[in-house]
Amino acid sequence: MSRHSAVSYSSTPDEAAQHSLVPQQQAAPTESGTAENEPANDAPTVGAMPRVERPEPAAKAAMVPGLDTTAVLPYASSRASTGTRFLRAWMMTAPVDVVALLAPLLLTQNYWRGTLANAALTVAIFAAGGLYRARRHVSILDELPILCGRLLASAAVVAIIAAERHASVEYVTSFMRGVALSAALVIAGRALSRKFTIVARRRRWVEHNAIIIGSGPIGVELARLLRRYPQYGLRFVGCVDAASRQDTGAVPLLGTLDNVEQLVRLLNCDVLVIADPDCTESTLIATLLQPNTSRCDLWVVPRLWGSRSQAGYPDHIGAIPIAKIGDTTLSGPRWAIKRASDVLVATLALIVLSPVLLLCAIATFIDGGRGIFFYQERIGRYGKPFKVIKFRSMRPVDEQESQTNWSIAHDRRVGPIGRFMRRTSLDELPQLWNIVRGEMSVVGPRPERPHFVEKFSAEYPNYAMRHRVPVGLTGLAQVSGLRGDTPISDRARFDNYYIENWSLWLDVKVVLRTVAEVFRGGGR
Repeated sequence: MSRHSAVSYSSTPDEAAQHSLVPQQQAAPTESGTAENEPANDAPTVGAMPRVERPEPAAKAAMVPGLDTTAVLPYASSRASTGTRFLRAWMMTAPVDVVALLAPLLLTQNYWRGTLANAALTVAIFAAGGLYRARRHVSILDELPILCGRLLASAAVVAIIAAERHASVEYVTSFMRGVALSAALVIAGRALSRKFTIVARRRRWVEHNAIIIGSGPIGVELARLLRRYPQYGLRFVGCVDAASRQDTGAVPLLGTLDNVEQLVRLLNCDVLVIADPDCTESTLIATLLQPNTSRCDLWVVPRLWGSRSQAGYPDHIGAIPIAKIGDTTLSGPRWAIKRASDVLVATLALIVLSPVLLLCAIATFIDGGRGIFFYQERIGRYGKPFKVIKFRSMRPVDEQESQTNWSIAHDRRVGPIGRFMRRTSLDELPQLWNIVRGEMSVVGPRPERPHFVEKFSAEYPNYAMRHRVPVGLTGLAQVSGLRGDTPISDRARFDNYYIENWSLWLDVKVVLRTVAEVFRGGGR
């Protein structure tokens, strides 16, 4: 499941009335998700403005050019959407799965090692199969095939290991009875948790504010469905679209695409649903990669209806197909995993490479005298400056030269030792300390000086997007041959590809290719 769970707190009837496409006074939804006094033809009607308990978003919106204050005002955040922003989908399903998988320990402790191993393996297989990502349409029957398949796979692995370790058929048989019991409890627990999720959504105990990007026919229909059926867990707060659709009148627009970032902040929005915006793909991507919007869950209606992913199982809102887009930045559990691996790798590298670091320090002292370390300001995550540490290979004339001289690869002032260290990237090793301090990562976009960051950001629209993550000791662009005097646009494209497709295995691949480059002497 994705970042956001499908569960929150209840809103008042006044707050539920705010889900109409045009602000109006409306009865609260019934248990089935429909409104008792809703017009039979589902057409939006204009009525009295509902009472709003929290006018702050509109008050702030009045100061933002381009925002429709009358549209923002009725959609102030409900207590449910504000109080449950921290919830994630796995917070309900994962604990239930773990309890079910460990239940056999209540009957006997004879197989506790195997039971723990089975629990860990099953949870890992579930996570890899997407069974802890959020879904809009929740149904245990949809999950059952993939759930059973992964339970059987984990049980088979555990059974093979148990048979190899224990020659007794009776021992293995008794152990597998416990595995079968835990599998049955997992399915039962899933069924109960899914039922609770649906009930919690319908009663609006759990909901997340959602802005629909696009006001065409699909966007209008999605807005109607989210307003009428709360079981999808999304609280419709309005639409945005290009300026060309601002006067269509099909649905109340909160503003244009340029206002999305402000609206996400003002309305405490968690989710963006991309329907059919009237804009180019490049414009949409630039909007989605802004700091506030990049932290939202992204859902998209596929343009080719009838096309479905071969992985997992399809999702929908009122039979309109919808797909979750992967995170475009490193945050949440993904960031915790990356940061933990960075600290572990950097600490071990400092210990293992300490003799190499000592030899480099001595060589640098012999080559250039005192001041073996070189400190230079670079730009890190979110544009924050920090001091990068390197072994000194040359002494610049002044600070201005240090900050604005693009390359010293062929500078005659670089001695033979400094040239060797640069070619083998040994001069970069002190940056392991930057990684331990949290200023850098093992793998990420290479840090650049403020002068060039400002220059390249003005010349290449996608360059600044590199700073969504910490800068790295090595990067995908560098191991792909983009070092020295290579096109900046190519580097930015590789760096952004790395961010949007990050995985631990991708980090491992980059590190292995970096080691190969060092031994080949393919540095600067």
